[in-house]
Amino acid sequence: MGTQERPLVLAVVGPTAVGKSEFALRLCARFRGELLSVDSMQVYRGLDAGTSKPDRIERRRAVHHGIDLALPGEDFSLGDFVRYAERTIAAIRQRRQLPVLVGGTGLYFRGLLRGIVDAPRRDAAIRKRLDESARRQGSEHLHRMLQRVDAEAARRLGPRDRQRLVRALEVFFATRRGLSEWIRESPFGPDRYDAIKIGLNMDREVLYRRIDARVERFFAGGLIEEVRGMLAGGSPSSANAFKALGYRECLGYLAGESPLDETVALTKRNTRRYAKRQLTWFRSEQEVVWFHLDPDDEDRFRAPLQYAERQLVARGYQWTRMADR
Repeated sequence: MGTQERPLVLAVVGPTAVGKSEFALRLCARFRGELLSVDSMQVYRGLDAGTSKPDRIERRRAVHHGIDLALPGEDFSLGDFVRYAERTIAAIRQRRQLPVLVGGTGLYFRGLLRGIVDAPRRDAAIRKRLDESARRQGSEHLHRMLQRVDAEAARRLGPRDRQRLVRALEVFFATRRGLSEWIRESPFGPDRYDAIKIGLNMDREVLYRRIDARVERFFAGGLIEEVRGMLAGGSPSSANAFKALGYRECLGYLAGESPLDETVALTKRNTRRYAKRQLTWFRSEQEVVWFHLDPDDEDRFRAPLQYAERQLVARGYQWTRMADR
């Protein structure tokens, strides 16, 4: 796997619908890789119709990790993901395979590659009391509480972001120090991995058309029925899983807040806005090399594949391609 001290990984970033997953599959096939999804919603079991999880054919093309790790009603945090991903990368490397990271959750990428705040682990007793308080008085009550003890954190969080409000208050009550103070004293550090970072992008109007078409496929593929089934199965509407694009809009539709055509249009708009935020985030990341794709070009991945190969060779990574056997 090379002689570098930091573990070697390939990281594929970019906005939703740009083609990251297909490119990552080709990287795995060419460079003996295993794929690690860096997506905050693919970690939930049952979120299938609206999260672009790999289908059976794609899962046969490469080993996939980071998918279906938690129930929809569970809170799966950044820390949970980073700890899981660290173990997974170590296991992939033990098999002398190449970890290929792909997804659109920028905070997950940054936390994995550069470490996270060394805040205390979860306290079940404190968390239970805060959850009960949120159920009785609403998450807005938690937000007001946080404003009194950690105003900086409260400004960053919305009054309905129950999961993160509970976490911020949990840290304060466990340590008597605000989460903001922990973050200031333990910022993201330098990269812990030797990451070859490849960014994919395309013309904005082309990307937006692809996003719109993807959203329509989600709804045609049973997204509303999936959300209805999750609710019937006991997942509360406040569950973190329902923050996923499309799912939160479907909650509004099922609550009678908007007709179907408006729900679809709202999901398209919110997804386009999310793609814009993704680009802003990943463009601020260091050492990402960007490639502009034309989705109509059958050879659109040639340049980024060649770049990945040059970087792997420079790092001493060795593999045997099917064509070389």
